[in-house]
Amino acid sequence: MQLGESTHALITGASRGIGRSLALELASREVTLGLLSRDRRRLDELAGELRGTHHVLPADVTDIKEVERAVAAFEEDAGGIDLLVANAGIAHYGPFAEMDLDKIEEMVSINVLGSLYTVKAALPGMIARGSGHIVVVSSGAGIRAFPSGAVYGATKAANRGFAEALRHELAGTGISLTTVYPGEVATDLHNHQLDRLPDWRESDEAIDPADLALQIATAVEADERSVYAPRAVRMLGLNAVAPGLVDRLLRRVRGDAAAPRHG
Repeated sequence: MQLGESTHALITGASRGIGRSLALELASREVTLGLLSRDRRRLDELAGELRGTHHVLPADVTDIKEVERAVAAFEEDAGGIDLLVANAGIAHYGPFAEMDLDKIEEMVSINVLGSLYTVKAALPGMIARGSGHIVVVSSGAGIRAFPSGAVYGATKAANRGFAEALRHELAGTGISLTTVYPGEVATDLHNHQLDRLPDWRESDEAIDPADLALQIATAVEADERSVYAPRAVRMLGLNAVAPGLVDRLLRRVRGDAAAPRHG
């Protein structure tokens, strides 16, 4: 897919972080944008910075009716969806045994159901048009989860499994799919819990979300199956065949907190 003025893209979680940076990247390519988020104020602020055509779509991705209304409104105004980005997500850190149930449910609702609702609402129109591209934002934690991130890792593993299967299901439809596996990204995703971040996190190594946005746009145009950012995130895939080795590597680069149990 060539991204340009004839492209219509809808992004969830567009008001901040990766979604915001991707909106800025796509706007620079004159893509028509649908900006979906719960935060209307931030969406309006972003819209004020964008060039080209954009549609502000306040909606809660955990509410299927709101998602359906936002998708339908964008399809009607823009003439269809060429690029769909299921990006909305939230993270809460802490030992599972101590985590409040409301935080667990919030992560599952936004990260998992939000992605499913988004794709479910937009896919029929894309299939009817016989073309398009879907981006599902998972995480390096969806490949190998970390202590204090059990639920977050589980939700991102769900994103990974969904996207892997859906890419194959869409064979022959004219629609493709790219899964994104970010490592640590310099966003405000964790600003609400800075005092609870686990020792293995190294925020000084976080990548610029603008760089990730460029990688995603490039991957869409090249129809790449996956984006790993940074590229070292791909090494977490070894966990499926050599978990002990991955534990040792992570202890070496991130300390014992990343893999405290030996064996």
